Amino acid sequence: MSNLAAALDPRSIAVIGASENPDKIGGRPLLYLARFGFRGEVIPVNPRREEVQGLRTVPRLSDLARAPDLAIVAVPGEAAVAALDECGAMGVKVAIMMASGFGETDSEHGKAAERAMVERARARGMRVIGPNSQGLANFGTGAVASFSSMFLEVPPLDGPVGIVSQSGAMSVVPYGLLRGRGIGVRHTHATGNDADVTVCELAAAVAEDRALKLLLLYLESIPDPHQLAQAAEVARSHGLPIVALKSGRTAAGQAAALSHTGALANEDRVVDAFLEQHGIWRARDTADLVEAAELYLKGWRPEGRRMVAISNSGATCVMAADAASAAGLALAPLTEDTQGELRTILPSFASVRNPVDITAALMTNSGLFSQILPVIARDPSADAFLVGVPVAGRAYDVDAFGRDTAAFAAETGKPVVIVAPQELVARPFRERGLPVFPGEGAAVRALHQFILHHELMQAAAGRSKVAAVAPASPRPPRLLDEAWSLARLAAAGIPVVPHRLCRTPEEAVAAAAALGGPVAVKGCSPDVAHKSELGLVHLDLSDAASVAAAFEACRTALARHGSAFAGVIVAAMRRGRRELMLGAHRDPFFGPVVVVGDGGKYVEAMPDAALLLPPFDEDDVRRAIGRLRIAPVIAGTRGEPPLTLDRYLTAAVAVGRLMTQNPRILSLDVNPIVVGHDPDDCTALDAVVFESDEEVDTP
Repeated sequence: MSNLAAALDPRSIAVIGASENPDKIGGRPLLYLARFGFRGEVIPVNPRREEVQGLRTVPRLSDLARAPDLAIVAVPGEAAVAALDECGAMGVKVAIMMASGFGETDSEHGKAAERAMVERARARGMRVIGPNSQGLANFGTGAVASFSSMFLEVPPLDGPVGIVSQSGAMSVVPYGLLRGRGIGVRHTHATGNDADVTVCELAAAVAEDRALKLLLLYLESIPDPHQLAQAAEVARSHGLPIVALKSGRTAAGQAAALSHTGALANEDRVVDAFLEQHGIWRARDTADLVEAAELYLKGWRPEGRRMVAISNSGATCVMAADAASAAGLALAPLTEDTQGELRTILPSFASVRNPVDITAALMTNSGLFSQILPVIARDPSADAFLVGVPVAGRAYDVDAFGRDTAAFAAETGKPVVIVAPQELVARPFRERGLPVFPGEGAAVRALHQFILHHELMQAAAGRSKVAAVAPASPRPPRLLDEAWSLARLAAAGIPVVPHRLCRTPEEAVAAAAALGGPVAVKGCSPDVAHKSELGLVHLDLSDAASVAAAFEACRTALARHGSAFAGVIVAAMRRGRRELMLGAHRDPFFGPVVVVGDGGKYVEAMPDAALLLPPFDEDDVRRAIGRLRIAPVIAGTRGEPPLTLDRYLTAAVAVGRLMTQNPRILSLDVNPIVVGHDPDDCTALDAVVFESDEEVDTP
């Protein structure tokens, strides 16, 4: 039995600090293990009592003939440290450290004590959950090694949902919400400080459970992204969706803000990109974490985003259409054949396009549902359905509504959500296993999440496996001047503007003549990342005198600011229909991050960018660009043809490959990169590259 298997399905459990009082931390697990059917051996450890809660005790763990699989350490302070050491010496596979006062505090002593005791445990082959852990609970086996009071207030029911959380409270709050909706929960685990076993590693172990249909995560940090990626891969292998609520926004990794990319790729946006890359849906809040749960449990496999709304209320039809539009779900009209059939059933004043408004005729003919639903089920324009019955009572056969809709859902095999604010109406739908919501907005949000999450999982399954992130270089960043930066990009296959590095006015004049036409003259220095603010950029120069004057102006400006002079760059003037940007930086936790989006000098003031984590392909870049605010401009507006992005997409993939293959590069900005209508219209006009402070070859 592996260590984490012993944590989730132990054969024997010792409780160190066992208490007779079930309302104490050392007493609650004993109560739960007896009440919830744990079939293994339970050993209370208490030197002051011979019996606890009807079980014979041992004074010390070392008094046992063999080590238990799992030990619960429910004593405080130094006693907890000593108990953990005893567990390691005995050969315990996993210990749950419930004691607090360690790494979660601001105390250096507490953090150091935590590190030391975990190192000793790992040296003896023992894994540690915690410290500051509320415990683990597996209701499939009865191994409820937790002190949460939630399981007394809300009785458990084994079911198809797992919850893994760093927070004790957030391991049981979703549990309570799900149980309130009649949904069973198998796993609810809290890892606490993540000093050894992290929330990500435990999630990977829980994802192996083939009985699960939904896995929920609460993350305050992502201590080991590779383990979370592994959890996602394991889950996808058997169709298990993961929904994660990630709280907290920190400044970790913001040393990269030396570049535009660092400012745009803040940690929280990188988390978004990472979760999307691995097919994990990110919830916005606690309610959002569980809102779509019933849909995941039905086994539906959505095939598109087209929704049909059906109601006996015109208002519900309108609000459903509004919610669908806001969520990006299309309400495509039903086919003419379907509409024709519906007209033979519904009154002349009913709407049969989509939404389908049955009208108040439902009151006098409760069989209308049974008549129209089979017709709609055959329509090829529908991928999902919303059925709204906002008000019903006397004269309505609400039980028939539920029965007919359940039969309809079974026939189509497609997602169906119900809007029924009245409990009288909701009950017959809910009793037949249909997801019921009190309003149109909640129903459509859940449907939208379910459909798009399925798309995310499919896209993630088609990607190359992501390698573990190599540690970033400990050496400080070194800015390459523009000439070196452009050379790095050109070598990677990124189209750069024709240019020359010149160290004398005569070289600059000769370069301008060779390039032909108007040129740009820019000061080049390894001390300056952004040149415009220092007067180092001179554009549209057409004669030798202006080029020579610009050279001298750049040299003077660099000297005035105390910056090294590496020469000037003389570059051909290139214009396009739009300025975009490409960027990348090396996140300390997630590795290379690539930014694509709108460019120009306002890139930070009015950001419009998307993040991608390598490996990705051109289709991934195209989808990311399609989510930007400028997407309609790129697609062509007011009679303009669309911009051609083929070379830009290739360049973005090349940037991802460069960051993956060259760990010395810490960040880079390519801004602007101009694009136009012609396939060859894609040129990087400027570049900034930061590398680790090591010897680099000159271009």
